[in-house]
Amino acid sequence: MGLALGSIIETLGGELHGAPGDTEVARIAPLESAGSDALSFLSNPRYQSRLASSQAACVIVAPALREAALARGACIVTLDPYVYFARVTQLWARMHGRGAVPGVHASAVVHEEAEVHPTASIGPLCVVERGARIGAHTQLRSRVTVGEGCVVGERCLVHPGVVIGADGFGFANERGEWVKIEQLGAVRIGNDVEIGANTCIDRGALGDTVIEDGVKLDNLIQIAHNVHIGRHTAMAGCSAVAGSTRIGAHCTIAGAASIVGHLQLADNVHISTNTVVTHSISRPGQYTGVFPMDENAQWEKNAATLRQLYRLRERIKALERKTQDGPAATQQ
Repeated sequence: MGLALGSIIETLGGELHGAPGDTEVARIAPLESAGSDALSFLSNPRYQSRLASSQAACVIVAPALREAALARGACIVTLDPYVYFARVTQLWARMHGRGAVPGVHASAVVHEEAEVHPTASIGPLCVVERGARIGAHTQLRSRVTVGEGCVVGERCLVHPGVVIGADGFGFANERGEWVKIEQLGAVRIGNDVEIGANTCIDRGALGDTVIEDGVKLDNLIQIAHNVHIGRHTAMAGCSAVAGSTRIGAHCTIAGAASIVGHLQLADNVHISTNTVVTHSISRPGQYTGVFPMDENAQWEKNAATLRQLYRLRERIKALERKTQDGPAATQQ
């Protein structure tokens, strides 16, 4: 089932050039593989060279690329092509009936004291425990577990295998043996949150673990107990946050980054991939702490040098003091 370009414009706005509104596209595809039946997009000017050779029926572009796009065929002009592309994918999914069906799958287990909104969708093999609450239009895909007393807000999408409300990792050491600290808090998830497959969000020890509105979590992320993540923050796959850390709003945490416990990150902090955050960050900005890959022999030499940095620093400081003291001693 095709989608007319004119209907896209009517729904999402933008300007259509170089084709009549009744022109239909049958799929959405990348520039390099798009055929004459496809709609594509170009958001990064660095890839403009791919535009001329693309066979796409229509390309979504920014105003600055309008003429270049028209030279090869039809285009939709919009201020932010990538956001427009995202909206088109949503429109396409609605048209092709990919939305979730409200209700509880026959294989799901929902405790009689749990609350599931009538418009929510609970997928196969999900478990919703006592006192948990699932908000309106939220989807739990297959094998999701929502623990006792945990809350998932409205319009959330929770992918397969997610665990919300596992016990936090809390133990006290008594003469070499570990004594469990019962995790008595819960998890509170706001509205419009998306949680990727096999991500785990632990319940709080006493207070709650909190995920605010609009947060996006990728696959295989660990959120420890009592963590608080601010609104519209996004975290990529295999990242992890240790207990009681507070992350501000509109932050981004790249893949495999780790944040140790009991820290605070300001709003608009951006952490690069594989970075280990070991102290609080009070100012917005991009932060990176990655030791680059190299041939093993060279890496070992650099690592050995790195271990000597403090000693070298102290030697340099001593030499600087000597240099600074020399003229003064001569004058005396």
